[in-house]
Formats: sequence, structure tokens, C-alpha cells
Amino acid sequence: MIDKLKKYFPSLQHYETVPTDINLDFKWFQMDNGQLVGIHPSELEEKDLVLLHTLLKPYENHFPILTEDEQRWKQWIKMKDGHPRLNRSYRLVYFKIPSNQIQPQEFKEAINQLFEKETTILWENKSEGVIVEYLRSDLEEEISYTEIIDILMSDLYINIQFFVGPYLSTLDGIKEHYEQLISGALTALTYSEKSVVSYIEAIPYLLMEQVSPQFKEELNHLILQDFTDDVEFIKMIEVFLESNLNISVAAKKLYMHRNSLQYRIDKFHENTGIDIRVFQQALTVYLALISRTK
Repeated sequence: MIDKLKKYFPSLQHYETVPTDINLDFKWFQMDNGQLVGIHPSELEEKDLVLLHTLLKPYENHFPILTEDEQRWKQWIKMKDGHPRLNRSYRLVYFKIPSNQIQPQEFKEAINQLFEKETTILWENKSEGVIVEYLRSDLEEEISYTEIIDILMSDLYINIQFFVGPYLSTLDGIKEHYEQLISGALTALTYSEKSVVSYIEAIPYLLMEQVSPQFKEELNHLILQDFTDDVEFIKMIEVFLESNLNISVAAKKLYMHRNSLQYRIDKFHENTGIDIRVFQQALTVYLALISRTK
């Protein structure tokens, strides 16, 4: 069908999936299989439009028009070298929204209001994309992505996840960094139940993703041993590790007496030889816990 349409309309543009940036001067139509075709109005007569509306569904672009900054970033990410120098640091923040919860244009408007300025967003599709956040001056308050989630949930009922990359001062290797950020986000958000995960927090997840399923299973059994199926105990260890190995803080979170938590940690040490109050040994246990999540 595409080949036949091209014979009648030489200007025809065809996409197998909906792109985030289309030529708004064209008339766009969507096929039943989701593919998109666009034709320049100069090639369309009234009878052509009637026929196309009969065969195809008119497509309304839901993505906001790219700002100058967004156009520049799109170009920079495609470039292999020759990037310009930046006068301020930046970081890339991946986000993922469940399908059909909000249109990209509405999301962009909400984010602009929260950041109190025009925000650079590079869309991958209607459900995910990357925010380019510039390092703020000492006088500007740092953005909290946890607070953003709370606001979006309460005001717009949107579930959203963020993966926050590190601050960078150069565009060298930006294409690779952009691709690795998205890949790392998909891995980290699979392992973690948190709505906001930083690149630093994700390092253990990314490392564990590189090992074989057999190693993960062996690690789980070697480290946790008889405790591997003790759901209550596993939860207790997770809270203790998340509390920076602070027994008092963990006991409060678990609604346990400090001595009761101390006793269970001692019991684990006695049975396995592993003392999770020692950082290196706690790290090993943490990796074993991660190995169970996938």
C-alpha cells in the first residue's frame, strides 16, 4: 500500500512507529498497524483527502513542538564529534510513564510549571523520555524528583519513575552516555521498587545484570543459606541495609525492639559466619538480595 501511495504522492513520508518529531507542514494519517504516513498538502486535492480519510485515520500530533534547545540536543546526540563547549554542567534524567495516563504536551506543561521555566525534554515515545536538567546556581533550589512525583500523583494522578544520571560538564561521548542512561534506567527500575533511582544507587543493579543466572542463584544460596526462604528475615535485612547499618534506625522502621533486631542479626552471624554490621560483608549480602529480584 505504501508503494502505491508513493506513486500518487511523491512527497510521502513513512514511519513504522510514531516519531517524536514530525514535519507539521504535512497532513498525517495512521494505518491500522500503527504506521504513520504524511503527505504535503500541495499534492492533496479534496477528493484525495476524502479517500484518505476513508482508508486511514487522521493523526493528531501529541508531541510538543521542539524548542531551540531541544533541537540542539537532538543534533548533539546524533553527532560523533565536534560538539560545542557548554558553559554549565547538566545531567540527563530518564522518566517513564504508564501508557495513556497523560499526553506528552500535558506532561511538558506540568514539568515546566514544576521547574518554573521551559524544560528541555527529549521524547523517546509517548511513555518515556529524557529531561535535560542544567546545574542550578547557588541561589536556586535543587529539584527533588521525589517531590515532583508526589505533586504529579496528587494533582494529575500520574504514576512516574525517574532515573537520575550524574552531572557532566562536557558533551564528549554524549551519544553513548544517552544510550547507556536509557539502558541503565530500564535495568535499575526493574530491580528497584523505588520511584526515583540515581545512577550511583544503580551501580550494583547494573553489575548484577552482567552475571549469569547460575551465579545469581549460587550467590543467593551461599550467602543467605537457610534464611533464603525466610521472608520476614529477608525484609528485616533489607531495612537494616537501607538504614545504613544503623540498628536503632532499622528497629524503629520495623517497629521492633532494638535488642530483638540485635538478636536476629547475631543469629544470622552465628549460622552463616557473615556479620552484616561490617560494611564489606553487608555489601555481599546486599548483592545476594539483589540477585533474588530477577
